Amino acid sequence: MAQADESARRLSGIAMLTPRSRRVATWALVILGALLVLDAPPIQFERGLDVVSPEDEIEATRSAVTAALVSHLHDRNSVLSGEEQNRVIEAVLRSSRRHGLDPFLVTAVLLVESDARPWAESGKGAIGLMQVMPYMAENLPLAGNLSTIESNVEAGCFILADNIRRLGEVKGISSYFWGRRIRGIAYLQKVQRARQRVREASAS
Repeated sequence: MAQADESARRLSGIAMLTPRSRRVATWALVILGALLVLDAPPIQFERGLDVVSPEDEIEATRSAVTAALVSHLHDRNSVLSGEEQNRVIEAVLRSSRRHGLDPFLVTAVLLVESDARPWAESGKGAIGLMQVMPYMAENLPLAGNLSTIESNVEAGCFILADNIRRLGEVKGISSYFWGRRIRGIAYLQKVQRARQRVREASAS
């Protein structure tokens, strides 16, 4: 009998909680439940069901850049050695990632600027794959000479990324060719068409 009376007193005490106490208790339970959910191990999904890892994405990008480069060289009846081709592809992937650029855009600029020819030099003195003016690369921390594949792509990506950061993508791309005084949209359209070709290469 005494035990029954004790149980009744406890139930009575719970029932007599104030509304504020009940709200506090409810929120405490909600927070505790949230902490338990957050602390649970992540759900592991089976690979291959619409799950794309960063490695898969890099490989897909590499394949697209490779296909677009090979196709462009073929169309222009131009040739790079296997080593040069691999260096161009890896330089594009590495420098575009470092500067937060779309590698398809970098590839497009490279194709438009130099026809993918590392030895290209313009009448105004622009050099290499990305047709960088030497004075624009003077203060950049480049690992090698501006005429090398890796340093040239790195310098071009630095300049392009800075343009886009300051001006937005459309004007930033145009400014890569025109400088401060943008005159027309022909260059922008060329780059956009080349970028689309690279995108299509990724789907094929």
